[in-house]
Amino acid sequence: MSRKYFGTDGVRGTVGQSPMTPDFVLRLGYAAGKVLAGQSRNPAVLIGKDTRISGYMVEAALEAGFSAAGVDVLLCGPLPTAGVAYLTRALRLSAGVVISASHNPYADNGIKFFSRDGFKLPDAVEAQIERALEQPIGCNESAKLGRARRVDDAQGRYVEFCKSTFPNELDLTGMNIVVDCAHGAAYDVGPHVLHELGASVHAIGVAPDGFNINDMFGATATANLVMEVKRRKADLGIALDGDADRLVIVDAQGRAYDGDQLLYVIVKHRAAKERIAGVAGTLMTNLAFEHALAGMDVPFARARVGDRYVLELLRERKWLLGGENSGHILCLDKHTTGDGIVSALQVLTAMRESGKSLGELTADLAMYPQVLLNVAVSRGFDWKKHQAIADAKSRAERSLNGRGRVLLRPSGTESVLRVMVEGEPREAIESAAKSIAEVVKRSAAA
Repeated sequence: MSRKYFGTDGVRGTVGQSPMTPDFVLRLGYAAGKVLAGQSRNPAVLIGKDTRISGYMVEAALEAGFSAAGVDVLLCGPLPTAGVAYLTRALRLSAGVVISASHNPYADNGIKFFSRDGFKLPDAVEAQIERALEQPIGCNESAKLGRARRVDDAQGRYVEFCKSTFPNELDLTGMNIVVDCAHGAAYDVGPHVLHELGASVHAIGVAPDGFNINDMFGATATANLVMEVKRRKADLGIALDGDADRLVIVDAQGRAYDGDQLLYVIVKHRAAKERIAGVAGTLMTNLAFEHALAGMDVPFARARVGDRYVLELLRERKWLLGGENSGHILCLDKHTTGDGIVSALQVLTAMRESGKSLGELTADLAMYPQVLLNVAVSRGFDWKKHQAIADAKSRAERSLNGRGRVLLRPSGTESVLRVMVEGEPREAIESAAKSIAEVVKRSAAA
């Protein structure tokens, strides 16, 4: 589908610039409302958000658009993305809407939709909404307007759901855990989940002011978490991003474990008890992860970068486990979407049942070094049309002699070409990455 407004994860942009303006958001709410009204007799949607200052404006505009289209609106305030997906399904609603730009800075915001079953909205429905956006905005007569109300127990219901994904016979008693909520959507629920399971919890990144989301805290900036773990002599540090769908864990020594390593812990633990049908990663998944799964006779497949594509691959193959090295992890037997809190609980399950530390659980996963360089290019630059770049890529692959791989990937959000070289030794991949990047620069400037 050719998309004008929807990206891989809904509509996103800098607030005050198209499309994140109040007039567009109003139109989007109305267009989505009309599509949903045509699919249900009593359409109703749930709207949740993270802690950005712009969330108030976006929420109000969406609410007005849905109401004008005759759709009831349930407002739950700040709640992780996965919490909105869960409540949409639990409350049997027509759709769920999340106002968040995930790990982006506060000046950005976005809008993403979940269908009634808690999965990302299908492409066909997004296409319908895009077509509806081209029509003039209207308004139902007063008797057919949608109503709005607050869902007062949304946070509590989601906390109970998260706890239900942890084995009943286990608890976290005796564990000293620091949790970093990035001043984002999980600032209230994240610490509660771990505390109610028995852990001694120290929370940081839990004082949102509308402007500090993801700023020096959370899964994309773990320095403060590492310091706090060491200062408190904690067993673990758990870092979530702004909408709490991304996870990084830090051990007592301050070592950070990314999505590949955490997914490996989950897969390895489950594979010891049951047959794993297969695991999905992305083009960026570390080659060591793929090799380790092969050693366990677990099938592996790569999707395009983006949790949406990982989910599509899992559903297509009827697999349950997948993720990205950025920290998005999918456990479809536990939830319909990536959930940082639920993923953390799956890792903690492996640790509690095995009695081992993260270091011990990942000792046999020797990650290959990766070098990632971003080369500025013009919008729409197609490296495949430049023979010099293709030749440079081939030379680099030959130089690695089967001990690594090369990936060239245009960014989906910036005008850059990402050059990633992975393998051993590190000096070789650094040299290969730099040589390709230089050729890309020359070709882009020509």
